[in-house]
Amino acid sequence: MLHKLENISHVESPKIVKKIFLLLFICISALRAQFDLYPVEDFFGGGIGYSPMYISMDSIPAKTNLEGLGLDTRGFDNPFVLHGGEGFAHMTGKWRIGGYAGVGSSKISTVPDVYIYDKTGANAASDTVLNTNPLFVPSIEGKITISLGAATVEHVMPVFQDLEIAAGALLGLGRISVSVDQRTGTAVWDSTFTSAYGTVDTVNGELAWLYEVEDVDKDQSTFSVKPIPGVLSDVSGAFFNFQPYIAIKWQLLDRVGLRISVGFNKGTIRQGRWILNGRTQVADSQPFSLQGVAFRTMLYLGL
Repeated sequence: MLHKLENISHVESPKIVKKIFLLLFICISALRAQFDLYPVEDFFGGGIGYSPMYISMDSIPAKTNLEGLGLDTRGFDNPFVLHGGEGFAHMTGKWRIGGYAGVGSSKISTVPDVYIYDKTGANAASDTVLNTNPLFVPSIEGKITISLGAATVEHVMPVFQDLEIAAGALLGLGRISVSVDQRTGTAVWDSTFTSAYGTVDTVNGELAWLYEVEDVDKDQSTFSVKPIPGVLSDVSGAFFNFQPYIAIKWQLLDRVGLRISVGFNKGTIRQGRWILNGRTQVADSQPFSLQGVAFRTMLYLGL
């Protein structure tokens, strides 16, 4: 009896092994149907889509100056977000080129209290008067704007038919703008267009400002700019941007895919290269580097 059982066991063993091999073959065939190695001859296509970029900045431009106005720079977005678009296209072999353009901004603001005091020190601190007139209460707003336009070059390493990894670099030009807007009271349409230096008129056929004083000989030293609804100061600087990165591209559908890239962004504005209000160079301005880890996502249409 024992001998018969052993014979039956020897007969069933090859059948079990065959079943296991058949099952493995079916599973591998099914996986290959979903994830074929990417053939070189079929390596083509391109895509375009919405691509936000997140940059973790390690410093804020003009941070000390903004804090000196009472602004809390911790309120700026970090990571800083650029909203833009990106496109890519295969050129030859496993090389791909593309382009990116994006812009983003972040704001902080404060409304300080207003006190009137005697600068000679004749009155004690307890005699200091708080000005509660809402037409005089100021507001201060700080804003950082970053714009970026660049080209991308990368080498693609296919993993499966719908999945690939690429290593590349983003190279281009960028601009950072730091603005401070100081306003008092409520903005009124007519006062927005009033002259800051007096009445605008023509003298001897030429445009001139007429500043009224009681005594020309005595009042020249008291000449000052009239109160206006707001004062906007904007400093900006251009820089060359470089961002090496690694990207993963996943083709979700026939014409829709997801692309994620992680890299390190670096762009430097050199000392003295900041421009005030788009026309005046600030010679003693400090250098600044827009650097930090950059994360970019892209939902694209294409192959």
